[in-house]
Amino acid sequence: MLSHKNIVSNCSGFLKVTEDLLFPSTQDVLISFLPLAHMFEQVVECVVLCHGARIGFFQGDIRLLMDDLKVLQPTIFPVVPRLLNRMFDRIFGQANTPMKRWILDFASKRKEAELRSGIIRNDSFWDKIIFHKVQASLGGKVRLMITGAAPVSPTVLTFLRAALGCQFYEGYGQTECTAGCSLTIPGDWTAGHVGAPMPCNHIKLEDVEEMNYFAAKGEGEVCVKGANVFKGYLKDDEKTAEALDKDGWLHTGDIGKWLPNGTLKIIDRKKHIFKLAQGEYIAPEKIENVYVRSEPLVQVFVHGESLQAFLVGIVIPDPDNAVNWAKKRKITGSYKELCKSKDFKNAVLEDLLKLGKEAGLKTFEQVKDIALCPEMLSVENGLLTPTLKAKRPELRKYFKTQIDELYANNKV
Repeated sequence: MLSHKNIVSNCSGFLKVTEDLLFPSTQDVLISFLPLAHMFEQVVECVVLCHGARIGFFQGDIRLLMDDLKVLQPTIFPVVPRLLNRMFDRIFGQANTPMKRWILDFASKRKEAELRSGIIRNDSFWDKIIFHKVQASLGGKVRLMITGAAPVSPTVLTFLRAALGCQFYEGYGQTECTAGCSLTIPGDWTAGHVGAPMPCNHIKLEDVEEMNYFAAKGEGEVCVKGANVFKGYLKDDEKTAEALDKDGWLHTGDIGKWLPNGTLKIIDRKKHIFKLAQGEYIAPEKIENVYVRSEPLVQVFVHGESLQAFLVGIVIPDPDNAVNWAKKRKITGSYKELCKSKDFKNAVLEDLLKLGKEAGLKTFEQVKDIALCPEMLSVENGLLTPTLKAKRPELRKYFKTQIDELYANNKV
């Protein structure tokens, strides 16, 4: 049950934070492409409207977003990590020779060095010869970007901060606390920090003993309290009692860590953890965030069961990248043919295990087998929430046949 008071409180907090950023003006244009029910989007829109700026809405088809950006030429652009991943992959996909890749890496490192020195600009030598095309693809006028709703890869965020040459902040929160409860501190461009508490709330960490996280060590479940926190779920006392404790603290289900500079970093997830047969705890979203970096994929669903000793995955190849990626490995076929190809599946699985190893996943956190699916997970087919998060119970039911086959074919 969100109220006018909740929303006003968070807008006020956001306005205080923007005193250290760039105030929107009547010359600013916000592009709105997240679902309108998304509280993060509504809070940003409220701040923008308070300053007399304009809001432009995308056509409703995410595939046409780049066309919308060129027409609307936004100056303020709230984004979700899924879109940032696509931008990153396309930029590096165009650097299709060793020389182009070397130049892109070199240019990004030069601009990253400026970032660490507190210099944010889009008129450097490297902007003029390399990054101006990237900036033009977003309309050429973006000066403030904010990402939230899900974790974003530090590699992706650091690169895009350098390439886009604009103020780029990372936030954290939930609908239950009226969107944002923390935001990157201006000047702290270390990717993966989700900032310090906003003026409208307090944050504390609580022990999660079963996952070996303890508040005394600066790690634990993120809990939020303040005027922006909701009063409960409508007509659902049981679910409300799970989310809010007797002292009014909202238990988010996310595992956070306090960093030496006082900022918060989300390092794990409690809400969707489950046990494998040997007793290991698994946080599937953490694994999915590693695997989704695989170039030929666009979406990943990792599944495990307490009666099984290993994980399996459902992966959706990227219609824009899969065919070219497969060709480089001498695997030919159309997109639909690749989704039925055993050779392609094995190549993708090998890539996932390589990414997992590089990211430090433990052996039991790696999938043993995967199934390919040509259908995108979406809000329309009921497999994603309006904020593009996976509906895990629905996904388990939807892919039950594939999951059962994966376990049947991989008996330990």
